[in-house]
Amino acid sequence: MPLTAATFRKLTLSLPNAIESAHMGHPDFRVLCADGKLRIFATLSGEASSRGVLKLTPEQQASFCEEMPEVFEPVQGGWGRMGMTYVHLDRVEEDTLLGALTTAHHNVVTAAGAAKSKRVPAKRTSERAGAARSGSVKTEAAKTRPKIKP
Repeated sequence: MPLTAATFRKLTLSLPNAIESAHMGHPDFRVLCADGKLRIFATLSGEASSRGVLKLTPEQQASFCEEMPEVFEPVQGGWGRMGMTYVHLDRVEEDTLLGALTTAHHNVVTAAGAAKSKRVPAKRTSERAGAARSGSVKTEAAKTRPKIKP
């Protein structure tokens, strides 16, 4: 039996911390990440043509599309090259869809955590930054430059 947008929605919202929102006039599904931001991992932007969209990695996309080309296909253009993948709701089994949604959900949660751990604190405090803009703080090059006597 073909799945519907309602089934896609039900499965997506069953994932931890998932909520429904909207993006560019289409339903999307976001997860609350450790950094406190809501990040999109799936959409129903293809709902009119019985398709959902998943945020996979390019490698995952290639694997899904190779294994089940009748069910999964890259989104056109640059979004597709980044891993955004159509899932044909009228051709996918419920357990396959749940597995793909879980993969997309996991990608977003782990990517947000990895990005947070890679952040480096700013080198200047706001006070020093203000002084640098006003010219009262010399750059490292200006401090080490030899002084030329006239």
